[in-house]
Amino acid sequence: MTSIENITLEVADTAAAERFYAAAFGLGDRLRLRASEAPSTGFRGFTLSLIVSQPANVDALIDAALEAGATTLKPAAKSMWGYGGVVQAPDGTIWKVATSAKKDTGPATKQVDDVALLLGVADIVASKKFYADHGLAVGKSFGRMYVEFATTGVKLGLYRHKALAKDAGVSPEGRGSHRIAVVGGDAPLTDPDGFTWEAASMAAKS
Repeated sequence: MTSIENITLEVADTAAAERFYAAAFGLGDRLRLRASEAPSTGFRGFTLSLIVSQPANVDALIDAALEAGATTLKPAAKSMWGYGGVVQAPDGTIWKVATSAKKDTGPATKQVDDVALLLGVADIVASKKFYADHGLAVGKSFGRMYVEFATTGVKLGLYRHKALAKDAGVSPEGRGSHRIAVVGGDAPLTDPDGFTWEAASMAAKS
């Protein structure tokens, strides 16, 4: 369990979601979609991040997302960590687009260097142990605040639930389905916060 092959989002309208993501981000095989009517309200407990090389690329991706129908949660702005903003897709998924660079070094593009899944968890220590016990190596750890695992494909990080909601610019309240499945590893599992993983071999057959 060292690789996340893709993220599967469960959406009410797959055709509309396909059009949005093709126009906004163009993530290819790293993102998949499937239909679901599972009830879900408020914050779903996770965000997806697009990591890019320069501020101009942040603006290009956010502008494309907004033009395709996303809404702004946090306008793109400079911070002590770099430059970034947060949008919400029409299907409800929250996306952060960010760079650690402070200045542009070339023309704007929509190239995405990395995709990161951030899970909002109730207990960082317990969730960290759960994933470590299932074979994920810890890449970075900041006590009870944040953990990043050394995954390939899609990056995986853990935040405290309320802290992740604050970072996204939304209320931490939410109920129902997470509306997401993580595809990777050899066997399905569910973590302490209810996030489900699907085996890559099973997902490939579906």
